[in-house]
Amino acid sequence: MTTHETTNSRDASSSAASSCAHIGCQGWNYEDWVTGPASDETVFYPRGTRPAAMLDLYTRAFDTVEIDSTFYAVPSAATVDGWHKRTPPRFTFALKLPRQITHEFGLRKGGDEILAEFCDHARLLHDKLAAVLIQLPPQFEATPENQRALKTFLPRLPRDLPFTVEFRHASWITDETLGVLASHRVPVTLVEGQWIARRILFRTVEHTDADFAYIRFMGTRDITRFDRIQRPEDTNLRLWHEAVTRLCARVPRVLAYFSNYYEGHAPASANKLKRLLGQPVTSPADLENQPSLF
Repeated sequence: MTTHETTNSRDASSSAASSCAHIGCQGWNYEDWVTGPASDETVFYPRGTRPAAMLDLYTRAFDTVEIDSTFYAVPSAATVDGWHKRTPPRFTFALKLPRQITHEFGLRKGGDEILAEFCDHARLLHDKLAAVLIQLPPQFEATPENQRALKTFLPRLPRDLPFTVEFRHASWITDETLGVLASHRVPVTLVEGQWIARRILFRTVEHTDADFAYIRFMGTRDITRFDRIQRPEDTNLRLWHEAVTRLCARVPRVLAYFSNYYEGHAPASANKLKRLLGQPVTSPADLENQPSLF
């Protein structure tokens, strides 16, 4: 391959990653994201932003968000319908499956009624539902009993909704588990965190047989304020930029969500990855200068 061809191939990969990757944060309602009255620099939301106005402002900067509150309880139909109506046409939500299903019932049938109610409400997002995250606890190891629970749980998931599974114990990352998930077109969630080494998770990419990939950027929970970058992860983000580019060559859609604990301020982290991917970025100053709804 000539230098010109190599450059064209790299440009094509970069362009594909720019269009297929959807980058956002794990939540939008944080008081620390509101610029203080005495601050010279905009944190993220303009001064005086009220909680009711945060979602609208968030959607001007990002096109997707992961919602944590659904992990603690099934959201009401009115709440989900409100998310759908209050956001622009191309905006999407990733919802966490309630912990009663994953943590209390351990994927067993006792959680099926909750699962049915959750899925009914999730459908109210229509095409704004990006994915449903099945987050399993670290103590949920790949014992024979838990493997049976997973194998019998996956067929009970409705086929019209997109699911992804986050394992927090490395014993799950086996060819057998990946084969079971692939047969149901459910991808393994790729997590930058403390539970499973990145190099191990990256191996799962070759086994994916789904319509999307899902990435979560976590971090040690020792940060107490979320208004600025406190531990830069630029080298790590460059590795993930390469991974996202490779993923976009395999799947049509990559979803990536940042925790405040990753670097200290999720919007800034998300914008870093967007810049690496060549995507346009809406800065806090841009939000400050846009017409206000409050």
